[in-house]
Order: sequence, then C-alpha cells, then structure tokens
Amino acid sequence: METTQTFDRLVRAEFAPRSTYLNTASNGLLPARTVAALHEAAVLRAEGRPLTPLHEDVEACRAAYARLAGVPAARVAVGASVAAHTGVIAASLPAGAEVLTAEDDFTSVLNPFHVRGDLKVRAVPLERIAESVRPGTALVAVSAAQSADGRVADLAALREAAREHGARTYVDFSQSAGWLPMAADAFDFSASVSFKWLLGPHGAAFLVVPEDFGGLTPVLAGWVAGEAPWDSCYGPVQELARSARRFDLTPALFTFAGLRRSLELIEELGVEAVHAHDVALADRFRAGLADLGHMPVPAPGSAIVSVPGLGTRQRELSREGIEVSDRAGNLRAAFHLYNTTDDVDRLLGALTG
Repeated sequence: METTQTFDRLVRAEFAPRSTYLNTASNGLLPARTVAALHEAAVLRAEGRPLTPLHEDVEACRAAYARLAGVPAARVAVGASVAAHTGVIAASLPAGAEVLTAEDDFTSVLNPFHVRGDLKVRAVPLERIAESVRPGTALVAVSAAQSADGRVADLAALREAAREHGARTYVDFSQSAGWLPMAADAFDFSASVSFKWLLGPHGAAFLVVPEDFGGLTPVLAGWVAGEAPWDSCYGPVQELARSARRFDLTPALFTFAGLRRSLELIEELGVEAVHAHDVALADRFRAGLADLGHMPVPAPGSAIVSVPGLGTRQRELSREGIEVSDRAGNLRAAFHLYNTTDDVDRLLGALTG
C-alpha cells in the first residue's frame, strides 16, 4: 500500500495534463521537474554563465540510462536519433550481408539498411522473426515493441536463434524503455529515443554497444568522440574515446538538462511499478473494447493498444480532449504512469456508439 501511495504521490506532483492524454507512443509528457530544469538551462545560457553543469547533465543521463538498460555506462553512447545510430551499424556491415527485419517496423530501425543499396534486407512477420534467422544472417534488427500496434517481440527466442546461427542483434527500445524492463546486455546493439516513455524532451537518443564495439566504425565522430574532447577541437581526433563515447554526437545540452530529471523520476518510481501500472490500464481498455464489440491487435503484455478500423476517430476524439493516434488506420492508445482508470473509461465512453 505504501508503495502505491508513493507512486501516486510522485506522479501527482509532476503531472497535471489538461487533456486525457493517451499518446505517449508519440510523445511523453514532461514532468514538472524537467520543465523547471529546461528553464534553468535557458537562463544559464542567457546570462552567459559557464555551461559546465549542462555537460555534467549529459554524463548523468548516460549513467542513468545505463542503469535502466542494465549495462555499464562505458557501453552507452549519446546522440540525437535512433536513425543515426542505426546508420552507424548499417555502415559497419560488409556488402551483401543479410539483415533480417520485422515487416512494417519503424522506419528508423530499417531505412539505413535499405539506403546502403548493397545489403540483403529481408522482412518477415514479427511473430516469425526468431524462426527466420538462418545461416548467413549477419544481423537481426527489430523493435522491442512495435510502434504501430504495440506488439512485443519475443526477444528471448530471438537472442537464442541469433546465437545459434552466429548473427548479431540490434534492438530498438524506443517504444518500451521506461515501462518494459530492459536487458540490453543480452544483445549486441540497442538504441532508444528518450522523448516517449522516458519522458524527456526531443533531441536525445542512446546507443548501447559491446565492450569491443562490435566492429563499428565511428563514422559520425566529431570532437566529443575524442578521449580528451576539449583537446580534440581542431584537426583530426588524435585518440578516440576508449569507451562507447567514441560514438557520441554533439549533445543538445538543453535536452539533456531536462532529461536528467525525467530519468531520475523513472528511477524513483521503478520500471517494474510503471510496467504494472501501464499494462493494467491497457488490459482494462482491452476488456472494455471487447464489451463494445471491438477487437484490438493482439499484443498481450503491452502498454500500447491498437484498434483496427477506428483510426478515423482520432480527430473527433482530440476535439473532445482525448489524445490518441491514428496509425495505419488503427486507433492507437498508449498508457503511461500519469494515466488513470478514469482516462480509460473516458475513452471507452467516447467510443460507445
């Protein structure tokens, strides 16, 4: 009981949405502490004070994400987008290498492999991705939770199949980091943005690499990728960072100032508690949909619920103050820590009739 009360108290102190916001799969709401940190960062810059605290925020975010991912901070690189991280991985593959992907996965996980033009990119239904790994598959790339409909990949089966055939693995946690416990150490590479379930501002993404860097070349490396960044501002970098920081991109400092506080909140609440809260709401919505005669896309255990044929209701619902998404003709509702049973029931009531 005390744990539940603490969870509710922390959430009430940080969020006061003016709508029934069920669209975290697009953008998470910013906690009050994050908004305050963004303001403080802007004032610091406006007043011409040293930016040292903002650079410290970057390292604090790296460490916090590493804890959530279950890996050492030395294996975490910071950047701006999953697409850029995917591009680094794509650039490392030899011509003709086979990349196995899930059909209709999010573009940022797929497109860098396609634009190479000399890779064999094979797409299969998500449910068949583990069984589709074969000798000669170089890399399996998949989202832990599908953006369009919330289906959760069987990552344990994927890991075993990849290990059996000597394939590397790349998992995008963007639609699950923050509500679904991560085990990034089980995969060669993984990435995530931070503006969805991690509740941060736009402009930050993380990449986890193996201790030996997995054969990646830091093709986007600039001065921040140097072992001594401030000594690497002019001419070629003489020594790349000995950690995953060699894959860093110049950070959006304001973003990381806010994100630090968002990650602190996720850690205070605990991903396990957030998971239980989010999935319980999603399951309540699924049960209510069944009562209304609607069948969502099967996605057991997911905080995202996608309902075929109802995507056209999105604009109408938005006018009523209920924020959801229209994805591929489906109504997509995403439940997170600031949502309540009242939010679920309001959406169900709006879909009645």
